[in-house]
Amino acid sequence: MAKPTLVSLSFVFLTVCYTSLAAAPASESLYTTFLNCLKQNNTDPSISNIVFPQSNPSFSTVLQNYIRNARFNTSSTSKPSIIVTPKQTSHIQSTVICARKTNILIKIRSGGHDYEGISYISNQSPFIVLDMFNLRTINVDIKNEAAYVQAGATLGELYYGIYEKSKVHGFPAGLGPTVGVGGHFSGGGYGTMLRKYGLSVDNIIDAEIVDVKGRLLNRKSMGEDLFWAILGGGGASFGVVLSYTVKLVAVPETVTSFRIGKTLDQNATDLVVQWQQVAPTIDNRLFLRLLLQPITSQTEKGTKTIRASVVASFLGGAEELVGILGKEFPLLGLKKEDCLEMSWINSVIWNNDNEKFKNGAKPESLLDRNLNSASFGKRKSDYVQKPIPKDALELIWKKMIELGKVGFVFNPYGGKMAEIPADATPFPHRAGNLFKVQISVNWKDPEPNATLEYLNQAKSLYSFMEPYVSKNPRSAFLNYRDLDIGINSFGENSYQEGKVYGAKYFNNNFDRLVKIKTAVDPDNFFRNEQSIPVLAGKA
Repeated sequence: MAKPTLVSLSFVFLTVCYTSLAAAPASESLYTTFLNCLKQNNTDPSISNIVFPQSNPSFSTVLQNYIRNARFNTSSTSKPSIIVTPKQTSHIQSTVICARKTNILIKIRSGGHDYEGISYISNQSPFIVLDMFNLRTINVDIKNEAAYVQAGATLGELYYGIYEKSKVHGFPAGLGPTVGVGGHFSGGGYGTMLRKYGLSVDNIIDAEIVDVKGRLLNRKSMGEDLFWAILGGGGASFGVVLSYTVKLVAVPETVTSFRIGKTLDQNATDLVVQWQQVAPTIDNRLFLRLLLQPITSQTEKGTKTIRASVVASFLGGAEELVGILGKEFPLLGLKKEDCLEMSWINSVIWNNDNEKFKNGAKPESLLDRNLNSASFGKRKSDYVQKPIPKDALELIWKKMIELGKVGFVFNPYGGKMAEIPADATPFPHRAGNLFKVQISVNWKDPEPNATLEYLNQAKSLYSFMEPYVSKNPRSAFLNYRDLDIGINSFGENSYQEGKVYGAKYFNNNFDRLVKIKTAVDPDNFFRNEQSIPVLAGKA
């Protein structure tokens, strides 16, 4: 049986000082020094083929292939001096060793979906991107109901690999098929089955990581503390996660999906009030996502309204689902003709892209990496622990209409999520949380003024939500990376700076992560803008 995966949206900064080496040289001499080190530390005669300096004609293509947010694909965006595209474990080991020797920062990219781009940009220069896309091996073992998946594989490839072997197995992870396994798992990972089976990290049984010394470790050799830390603690703080071994879960032959939207004049507000009572407590086979968006009114010309869309995924048939919701969520008014019955693998396609599904997309479409495709976007996150009352919702609608574009995705918790202890993994947001909030805005206009406008819309809505969300700390979700909540400069106040964002992402698990980080990477070689700091006096 092979092993687990992590790396990803994880990234790595480094400023370890080797006293025998001066500051990193300029780009070309850095490339020469780094490449010579790789050749000395690796027996692969073709290793130079995986190293792309800025002067290489393929550099821009390799860099841009996995940029998923157009905000970070501009002429002024920081660029790595070198991109390394490892094809085997030894390439990662040599890269870590040589990056330390040349005192250069590493960023780790698996799928490029980090919302703030910190797997491929940096506020420090020079830096290297360790691009994991070639390491995409997946081995599915149906007999033991497990799968080995490397960090550079995508979720779509993992789902398809399971589908090839079984129609009644799946895995609880995200909706986006091009999302890299490494980054997704490193922050927790969730999808439409989280109320039944928990997070991705709740179903991981082994992992492989290359540590700061260049050693390849598995769960047994890394120890339970480090294994715990990379199950949602942000893998790039601790090393380069190479793979995960995951436990597959049972899915029925029939899965039911639907999408129903209502506007304010169709009682959307009352629908949202009832959704808050129902979605976190209903049958745990049912995931009722709620999308909230300002749109142009169809009934009052020249005005805007709010559309509330309930998007459902149910591990069962339509008839049973209609019965459950007729009793527990009557305001939705679900009818059997609203429902689509399908296989689990087709539900993955439907949840990602309704139109693709309608146009007959096959499971093989999940293998499309859709390279060099990026839109502009910003995400922020919150957790709601007490239902938001109707009068407050009406104030929120007014604010959304005033802002114009920014919207919400509400993801219900409860079920399995409420049963798992908050310290079982670094991800702490379990019992007591009704739903997670994503503040979301996408745009196409490349002008800087447009970017500033939409970023300000997201910040304004986030500020407006403060009375209605978790407090002390105001929690956040690591996979919805948000640099607005804090950045670490790794100076004298590194721990205090880290705690600002760390307490939001990890709550009471932050200090355990710091202790593990200090033990396994005391010089803080692996770091990024929001990585786990070491204890004071240790770096």
